[in-house]
Amino acid sequence: MPKVLTRLLVGFAIGAAAGWFAIPGTASAAGSLRASADVSYAPLEFYGPPSHTMQGFDVDLIKAIGAKLAENMVVTNHQFDSILQSVQQGRADVGISAISDTRAREKQVDFVDYLLVGSGMLVPEGNPRRIFNLGGLCGVKVDVQKGTSQEVALQDQSQRCEDLHLGKITLVEYATDDQAFAAFQAGKSDVHVTDYPVVAYLAKTTGGGNTFQVAGRQFALVPFGIAVRKGNAGLRAQLVAALHGVIQDGTYEKLLKKWGLEQGALRSAPVNAGTLFEK
Repeated sequence: MPKVLTRLLVGFAIGAAAGWFAIPGTASAAGSLRASADVSYAPLEFYGPPSHTMQGFDVDLIKAIGAKLAENMVVTNHQFDSILQSVQQGRADVGISAISDTRAREKQVDFVDYLLVGSGMLVPEGNPRRIFNLGGLCGVKVDVQKGTSQEVALQDQSQRCEDLHLGKITLVEYATDDQAFAAFQAGKSDVHVTDYPVVAYLAKTTGGGNTFQVAGRQFALVPFGIAVRKGNAGLRAQLVAALHGVIQDGTYEKLLKKWGLEQGALRSAPVNAGTLFEK
């Protein structure tokens, strides 16, 4: 990990020397950019009461980036597993929705990375099944959102469980994280697996903080990235410059504190850095 972080910081320093932080004008002649998100993932993106307004860290960040580009950033709600395809096909200019930057996804789109996050497990208060890591999920019913890196991690772990004759994980998949969590609340699964900031938020806010708890530590640390269509180097460079601007003027730090995400701070804007975190 120290080598990875050193490489990211070196990249940040090189970018400063090369003048990447200067905003190179607007990103489109139309004066607006289309951002695709799955708005069901508090505290990253969700509809908040009482007016059902779209809010969250990702929403605030992409709008701040839009302001740096003098663009109106229009965020629309889409199912998570359709976001990258929307970007590839040009129906959206960018995708931002707690999207893990992975080697497999980098074959589809480019990523401008902005947050370092792991996955986590939510269990009933008291942790009755005594689950502290992925190995403890053998023979357990687990809910997860389709198309996520957590789904892949759970499928891999289930195979390891079977290889050890410990019983596979019964994986229950849903289109949105909200649906998966609702199933967990209803007792249809034993563990809710999603991004660590989400499980921490749910443990803190559900039932006055006395209903659920986070099990063990976060795992599979990866950067979240803003997805951009491959070949759109101009927009990608503008996003990098705008994100650096948001970091430099203190907005990024304020948003991290607002949403309780300080531990995931990635105070640079590397492109496609997810491969550095994979084996």
